[in-house]
Amino acid sequence: DTYRGTREDVPRLLALLRERALHATFLFSLGPDHTGRALKRVFRPGFLQKVARTSVASNYGLKTLMYGVLLPGPHIARKCIDVLRATRDAGHETGIHCWDHVYWQDYVATRDAAWTRRQFELAVGAYRAAFGTDPRTHGAAGWQENAHLYALEDEFGFDYASDGRGRGPFIPVVNGREFRCPQLPTTLPTLDELIGVDGATPDDAIDALLERTPAGGGDHVFTLHAELEGRAYAPQFARLLDAWRERGHRLVPTAAGTLAPVVAS
Repeated sequence: DTYRGTREDVPRLLALLRERALHATFLFSLGPDHTGRALKRVFRPGFLQKVARTSVASNYGLKTLMYGVLLPGPHIARKCIDVLRATRDAGHETGIHCWDHVYWQDYVATRDAAWTRRQFELAVGAYRAAFGTDPRTHGAAGWQENAHLYALEDEFGFDYASDGRGRGPFIPVVNGREFRCPQLPTTLPTLDELIGVDGATPDDAIDALLERTPAGGGDHVFTLHAELEGRAYAPQFARLLDAWRERGHRLVPTAAGTLAPVVAS
């Protein structure tokens, strides 16, 4: 999501995955880091509780919380291009998360086709500049989307997307219009959604995820944040990966899920 997370924490995740001979999907925020503008959500129900539970200031850093407010937001793809390319060169799948995370997350649900296209094309252009190829997948910032996004993913020929939350693969249908690009939604809660709830510790959160993923329990998509699992919660994330492998789960990039049957929903 952030410049700091890309620059400092993605390399930590790459090392953790390399030690286990695993590959994952990395969806990058590619434009300016305007994390500080998210503070306007202070009046939304539950926002302050989440900030307190997940130690946002310590995990993201005070400087990050000033980007876009008191400090100019650094351009993530340009300043971290070596990290982006190292991720690709290590064999991981790469894709688009967004151009401007806060701007997309806070406004896409109510914006029109022109606004959505502008933000989408900015991200596509930044991806092409960084990697020299067209992106093949997209995962919407904050799991926020609209029907205009689905149309763009079809137009640009994306293989699949992971834009929302759900229980399994599906083809989006909006007002009777069926789109082409399949969705592989996040199926599991994230660590920051579990930590602090009823006093849950990071290890409690891992236990809760393991309860939801028994051996032979079906396919899942797990979303993590480089700023969390690549930093403060790296030991817990390593434990989660090792436990999943011990249970016989096959851990693969999200693209592998496009081989699964897709049903309309």
